[in-house]
Amino acid sequence: MRGLDDGDADGVRTPFGGTGGGAPAGPGSVSGGGAARTAGPKAAGVTAMAGLAALGLFVAACSTGGTGSRDEGAARAEATAAAAPTPPATSPGSGAGSDAAKAAPRVDPVALLKGDPKIGARVKADLKPCVADAYPVDASYGNLTDGSVPDVVVNVMTCGDAVGIGTYVYRGKSGGGTGADGYENVFMAEDAAVFGTIDRGDLIVTKQVYAEGDPVAYPSGEDIITYRWSGKRFTQHDWVHNDYSRGVGEGGGGTGEVPEPVPSPSAAG
Repeated sequence: MRGLDDGDADGVRTPFGGTGGGAPAGPGSVSGGGAARTAGPKAAGVTAMAGLAALGLFVAACSTGGTGSRDEGAARAEATAAAAPTPPATSPGSGAGSDAAKAAPRVDPVALLKGDPKIGARVKADLKPCVADAYPVDASYGNLTDGSVPDVVVNVMTCGDAVGIGTYVYRGKSGGGTGADGYENVFMAEDAAVFGTIDRGDLIVTKQVYAEGDPVAYPSGEDIITYRWSGKRFTQHDWVHNDYSRGVGEGGGGTGEVPEPVPSPSAAG
C-alpha cells in the first residue's frame, strides 16, 4: 500500500510520507530532513490514531475494487429486470395477425379456382397439371381485408415459361370454415403477364407491358399497381410504370438474335 512503508530513490519513507537519510528512525521518533525529532506520548498517540485511519482507508479502498472509489459496473440482473418495461401480452384470437390466425390450415388453391364461378373459361381450360399432379399455381397468405382468417392470393401461370395469366384474392366468409366453400372471390385480374403479391397489408399487382415484336422474356415495361381494402372491396391506391432499357437482353437490343463475329483484317486475307 503506497504511503505506508515503501521506499523511494532518496531514502526511507516513514508512515507519514517523510524521508530521511540513513537508517529508519526508532520507536517514538519521526525522521525528516536527516535530523531526528523526539516525539512524546502525545505524538505517539497521534501516530497510532493516524495509522488506524490509514488502515481504515486501505480496507475501504479494497472493498470498492482497489481504486479508492466505487467501480461502476453493469447493473445487477435483478435491478435490470425490475427497470425493464414488461411488453404487453398479445391477446389470443386478435384477428388475422395473431398466432391462431397464422396457424390456420392451408387451403387448396386449385379447389378454390375450380369451384369459383367468376373464373374465366379460358383460365379454367388452361388449369391443368404441368407434371403429374403439379399445377402451375402459387398461393400466398396474409392479412389484406382484416378478416378472421388469412386472405389467400392465388396466381395462375403457364407451364412452359411461367408467365402469369390470372391473379385472384379470396377472403374467408364469416363462419364459412377453412375449406374451399368458406372463401369468396373479392378480386381478380385476368391478363397476360400479371402477378399479385402481398406487401405489408397491401395487394401489389404487377403487369408486364409488351410492345409489338417483344419476346416473352423481354417486355418493354411494367405497371405496378397498389390496392387497399376499403371495407367492401379493393381500391387503387398507387400506380407506377417502368420502361425497360431496349439495349439489354440476349444478343443485345433484346431481339434474342446472337450477332455474327466480325473477322479481323489479318484473318480475312
